[in-house]
Amino acid sequence: GEIWNRRKNGDVYAEIRTMSAVCDEQGITTHYIALGSDITRIKEHQSQLEHIAHYDTLTHLPNRVLLSDRLSHAMLQCNRHKQSLAVAFLDLDGFKAVNDTYGHSVGDELLIAISIRMKEALREGDSLARFGGDEFIVVLADLVNVDDCKPVLERLLLAASEPITVEDVVFNVSASIGVTLYPQDNVDADKLIRHADQAMYVAKQLGKSRYHLFDKTQDEAVKVKQASLAAIRSALANQQFVLYYQPKVNMRTGRVVGFEALIRWQHPEKGLLTPDNFLPVIENHPMSIEIGEWVIDSALAQISQWQAMGLNLPLSTSVNIGAVQLQQPDFVQRLSTLLAGHPDVEPRYLSLEVLETSAIHDVQHVSTIMNACMALGVNFALDDFGTGYSSLTYLRQLPATV
Repeated sequence: GEIWNRRKNGDVYAEIRTMSAVCDEQGITTHYIALGSDITRIKEHQSQLEHIAHYDTLTHLPNRVLLSDRLSHAMLQCNRHKQSLAVAFLDLDGFKAVNDTYGHSVGDELLIAISIRMKEALREGDSLARFGGDEFIVVLADLVNVDDCKPVLERLLLAASEPITVEDVVFNVSASIGVTLYPQDNVDADKLIRHADQAMYVAKQLGKSRYHLFDKTQDEAVKVKQASLAAIRSALANQQFVLYYQPKVNMRTGRVVGFEALIRWQHPEKGLLTPDNFLPVIENHPMSIEIGEWVIDSALAQISQWQAMGLNLPLSTSVNIGAVQLQQPDFVQRLSTLLAGHPDVEPRYLSLEVLETSAIHDVQHVSTIMNACMALGVNFALDDFGTGYSSLTYLRQLPATV
């Protein structure tokens, strides 16, 4: 077996020893022979491997493996003693800029310095782990009251935000922290970390350098939105969106002066859905650009089809353009590509209607885009003018009709 032995000089070492009995001719044990080998180096190597398996090589903080074990143990203790624990997901604000500007070696030194400060901010029994990159997880155990974690969180924010000097450069970073509490948030360890991560992103959206507590109601809202986004993406891929064309009529003469393309969702279960059932979900989301381009392309295809049928009416078809799509840097180029896909359709038959609330965020930028599109032959109009906060001053700056 393995034993700890002592050398003549007093040093303690690890030894593996086997004992063998020596018997006489009658089979009676007369003495024993011990054979030992020094395994100190083997033990040291094993210890190094265990450390590598459970600790981060840069900061020497617990890694994800050890964190998982400690969190599971803390949750068991929490249930046994009828107490609470907090899982805090911490992400450094502005750390990427440090790496990009000064290099990874400086970034690593900064991470080491911040991790030391944060460790000093914790109570005895709390755990700090490096989750990856500039992300850290803190487990605050033995909380009698929910408010018990707040002083620690404040100290962590302070530890991350105080100036740090690395290679004669003073760095000022901060941290955003998301926090969830167990057993109030009664889920497993992995979901606790995920919920803390979600709360951290809310902290960033609220202005960074702060902490935010996970909200179950908010989480349900996030899940609903994610499901809605997935359904809308599936609808686009499966051609469930359709365009209806509403005539524009001159009320004085009764003549049709154009058409407006209106998107609808032919839902396989809910039937025909109007835009207010799905467009708010993708507002300010990249998917709004995809659907916006689909609308333009489909409208151009319809104009082409009308022309092929001999309906060469000198009427324009208008489509609505959202803020995200209009203010894309490559909007003019992408519009030009869509027009090129329908060479038989003259661009003047397409009119883009811009919500005035979309245009006034950056009037000069939007005006430049409009002029470039009009150079392609496309017309512009402002839709719903007067419903937002624009003024006649803005109207004069935009090359569009009302």
